[in-house]
Amino acid sequence: MSTKPESGNQGKNTPENAPGSVWFRAEKPARTRPQLSHERIIATAVELLDRDGVRKLSMRRLAERLGAHATSLYWHVDTKDDVLDLALDAVFAELGLPGERGATWQADVEAFMTGLRSVLLRHPWAAALASTRPLMGPHALRSSEFAYTALAIGGFEGVHLSSAAATITHYVIGSASTEAVWRERSDEAATRSAVDAHLHAHIDEYPTLAGHFPLLDEDDWDAHFHRGMRLLLTGLASPGVRG
Repeated sequence: MSTKPESGNQGKNTPENAPGSVWFRAEKPARTRPQLSHERIIATAVELLDRDGVRKLSMRRLAERLGAHATSLYWHVDTKDDVLDLALDAVFAELGLPGERGATWQADVEAFMTGLRSVLLRHPWAAALASTRPLMGPHALRSSEFAYTALAIGGFEGVHLSSAAATITHYVIGSASTEAVWRERSDEAATRSAVDAHLHAHIDEYPTLAGHFPLLDEDDWDAHFHRGMRLLLTGLASPGVRG
């Protein structure tokens, strides 16, 4: 089943080929489509993105992987940006959120944050991409609905609700993007040691950085993320921040 909208009336002021415009563009009638399936295109795109990243993905490479001509893809997607938007929403589809609400709103926010981080790290290209486009696919919107509802239960409303939601989402996306970049480096430990040595060599200029630059190993990434998440949740629970 297609995840694209049936009507192009929503978002009619969105530029036709801008990132995210795929969610507001009317679908082509099913009877005009060849046999290449929409679902197979997106699954293959995710596979290529996992292997090669965003920069190496092209409509030609995708068509070759599918064993099809590039023109066949255009019955399903208009641009590479369409493919990226759809692939990113497929990543959000992997986010398994609780079927029932937790004991507290903080528990639900934590479930959202840890679940989102997990799927973004599973697809290292996804976090950086998520920060560049509107997340308007059905799976991304369902995850946002879950987070917004948790915060609303916690007493947030109006601009305070949207700011709180942005804060937790940006923390997850930003930290996952940073972690993905560092994990891709085969020389992560050597690079961190070099940075640490540089800071100590200039300790008069950067005394605080020199004393606190994180020399993380693989296990420390999890602890680093959870410390930041706890700081956020503690701050969000403080009086006076919910409007």
